[in-house]
Amino acid sequence: MRLADIYRICVDAGIEADVRDRAEIDRVLSEAAKTYDKLDEDDKEFFDTERLTNPYSDTRICAGDPETEVRGLLAGIDMEVGEVLLADRMRERGEAIDLIFTHHPEGRAFATLHEVMHMQADIWAAQGVSIAAGDALIGPRAEEVRRKVMPANHYRAVDAAEALGLACLSCHTPADNSVNRFVQRFCDEAEATTLERLVKALRSIPEYADAARKGCGPALIQGSGRTRPGRIAVDMTGGTEGPTEALERLSASGVGTLVGMHYSEEHRKKAEELKLNLVIAGHVSSDAIGMNLVLDEIEKVGDVEVRCVSGMVRVKRS
Repeated sequence: MRLADIYRICVDAGIEADVRDRAEIDRVLSEAAKTYDKLDEDDKEFFDTERLTNPYSDTRICAGDPETEVRGLLAGIDMEVGEVLLADRMRERGEAIDLIFTHHPEGRAFATLHEVMHMQADIWAAQGVSIAAGDALIGPRAEEVRRKVMPANHYRAVDAAEALGLACLSCHTPADNSVNRFVQRFCDEAEATTLERLVKALRSIPEYADAARKGCGPALIQGSGRTRPGRIAVDMTGGTEGPTEALERLSASGVGTLVGMHYSEEHRKKAEELKLNLVIAGHVSSDAIGMNLVLDEIEKVGDVEVRCVSGMVRVKRS
């Protein structure tokens, strides 16, 4: 398969699983086109033209020619310099690895991670929070994240991949959208009557079962095991954690339990104050579910050998 085809499958998988409808995604793309058209010619070279067709700023071909034929890829949650060197070592031993397929973004995809966070307003709106309130809440938090990642050395792994002749592709929000939808449907169908039963039900998902055996499975961090969960909202996409104020809005809209990848202690304390239940399904294991769902789509289209490291456990659902 061509690298460009794998990239397009990732973007299409993200759109198909997005909580936003197609009209809203088209509006986002249209706004990017308007912004580009208004730029002076000497500013256009600095505009990321992928924004015109891809609504996910954290998903990009970070290194390599899009026309590269990919025989095999090495997939992982965090693919940094060590993993790039591992890929090269595996190639030396005869593995057909042409692509570093990373979940957490690298390069430009990391530098612009904050841009995708604005979709969180739509996620909250699906739970009954007004879109106006959501937009007002996410703006300052996205700016906080932008400032936080600015000092990072965004291109370390990308430069290493290029030096070794490896392509690199970040697939962040498309995988997160996929796991968000998957786990939401699972929770809706599980109909767990208590939080304890909800956690046990999550452990029936292979990636979460594997994490549980390794000591980092689903866990209740706020609420009592015998408590009824009420309305469950899955919170696993939108770049990274939103503001704590969003918990107030979600609770007021009738959400009783949030199931997420991770929550800070600040979020947990706020949830305790609101009597809002929090279940951590698992960060790396949730990311693995999302990546597996995207890999299923890739393998439907082409014959690519998949090897996994860095937290990935391959589970096929096709």
